[in-house]
Amino acid sequence: MLSFLCFFIFLIPLCFFSGSWWLVCSLMFFISFFLFFSFPYFFCWGNLGYFLGCDLISYGLIFLSLWICVLMVLASESVFRYYYFPGFFLFVIILLVVMLCCTFASVSLLSFYIFFESSLIPTLFLILGWGYQPERVQAGIYLLFYTLLASLPLLVGILFVYDSLYSLCLFLLYGGVASSGVLFYVCMIFAFLVSMPMFMVHLWLPSAHVEAPVSGSMILAGVLLSLGGYGLIRVFPLLFKFGFAFSFVWISLSLVGGFFVSLFCLRQTDLSSLIAYSSVAHMGMVIGGVMTFNYWGVCSSYVLMIAHGLCSSGLFCLSNISYERFGSRSLLVNKGLINLMPSMAMWWFLLSACNMAAPPSLNLLGEIGLLSSLVSWSWFLMFVLVLLSFFGAAYTLYLYSYSQHGFVYSGLYTCSLGYIREFLLLFLHWFPLNIIVLSVDVAVFCI
Repeated sequence: MLSFLCFFIFLIPLCFFSGSWWLVCSLMFFISFFLFFSFPYFFCWGNLGYFLGCDLISYGLIFLSLWICVLMVLASESVFRYYYFPGFFLFVIILLVVMLCCTFASVSLLSFYIFFESSLIPTLFLILGWGYQPERVQAGIYLLFYTLLASLPLLVGILFVYDSLYSLCLFLLYGGVASSGVLFYVCMIFAFLVSMPMFMVHLWLPSAHVEAPVSGSMILAGVLLSLGGYGLIRVFPLLFKFGFAFSFVWISLSLVGGFFVSLFCLRQTDLSSLIAYSSVAHMGMVIGGVMTFNYWGVCSSYVLMIAHGLCSSGLFCLSNISYERFGSRSLLVNKGLINLMPSMAMWWFLLSACNMAAPPSLNLLGEIGLLSSLVSWSWFLMFVLVLLSFFGAAYTLYLYSYSQHGFVYSGLYTCSLGYIREFLLLFLHWFPLNIIVLSVDVAVFCI
């Protein structure tokens, strides 16, 4: 893992040379290609260094982080075109990649916590530096205070773990802490529930998405939400004693909250806000699957995190493509797009179908596993899951039909069709989302 980090560190001087935008993007694609062939086909930790290593769970999220960050550079071509500090933008992206790779590759709880918090700093720079509205300052403060205030108890819990077990290595923490209590249980999981985010602590996410540039929305939806699920999977070996006793609270809250958020989506008129609320609904199912403490639940939650990262990131790219043409993300303006941009309507359809878990997407596999896991935990959840699945399809159809059909806004006099760069960007979101299903026996059943 240290060799991959060294590659990114060598890219930093290239960021500040004029005209190196596409060179850095090409080199990041090359590193992604190189990482793809280092897939660990064994069950234990590999690629170990001084404080870094990866197993199957962390490998998939490291590759997702790198892939989304490369596509962020591809989607933010307007930063390069208008010369809006492109060198510093590339530096922030590479710094974010390094922080995320170190987060997922950490073999110690303390280093995981440090990099988990450090990854928020480049994201905050993206929102404050390249956001659209003056309200981006308030959105950045929401992001910072929600996550930092929830993470302080996690640091106290990690220090308590070290005081009890004399180790913070992730592969030595099985068995739990003997003297732990309910307060320790809440401290260890609350930061990850806020990061995902869970219903009732989700208010920072829609404001951050609305004010963030397309690169900020992509990394928030693609990777930073998965950080919470990854953290829950890593700390749950310490929490078996109270996990089974209190999991009904989090499952009920996340699933019922996901249903309410699905209703919120049907009232949204802003494209980014609608996609952001749909992320909260999907993460509600992920929380429910992890909290069941069974094999199918954890594996399916992991699959849905990967699928949600690619699908939501692609939808935010489509929203930004419309915003660059029309200067607005409102559904009152973005109507009848199938008449103006018919080729882009195909990508709206394909990614919307993936968002509602249509075959053969990875979302379908994750949701089928989560449905079976949650119903096996309690068959009463079947009623909530029916509503959640139905309204998940309803708000996705609402997003697609209202944006593609209807009368074209009379204030639009001209519109350009999609560029090759944009078609490539959307293809690189959609293709992995539907091709990974072919190798799902490796991706799921080896975890």
